Amino acid sequence: MNTREIPRTEWTRFFNNFSSKHEGWRAELEVFGQEIGDQVEERGLFLAGITAEVTDRGDMIEIMMGGKPEVHLTHIITAPTQVGFEQTDEGNSALQIKSADGTTSLLHLG
Repeated sequence: MNTREIPRTEWTRFFNNFSSKHEGWRAELEVFGQEIGDQVEERGLFLAGITAEVTDRGDMIEIMMGGKPEVHLTHIITAPTQVGFEQTDEGNSALQIKSADGTTSLLHLG
């Protein structure tokens, strides 16, 4: 398994490329932190895209999922501090996004 950290200066470009390559992939989103524990926010939807807004006023990452006309999800991560990308030899991948409040969002694709 290959894991790498994505520098903040590359987030916008990385997520644009990632979204282009993985749009339509089946996804599972987990969110965990000290206050909320480990929770599966959504499974069985498909990745619609991920965007990053990197500004001097503050950063934000949005994960958009869908696949059914009546079901869609936009998960917003405010004040992200770290983005990690893992990829297996089989082609499955995962994104781990940590925020300033200690919450981690984990997106599994495959």
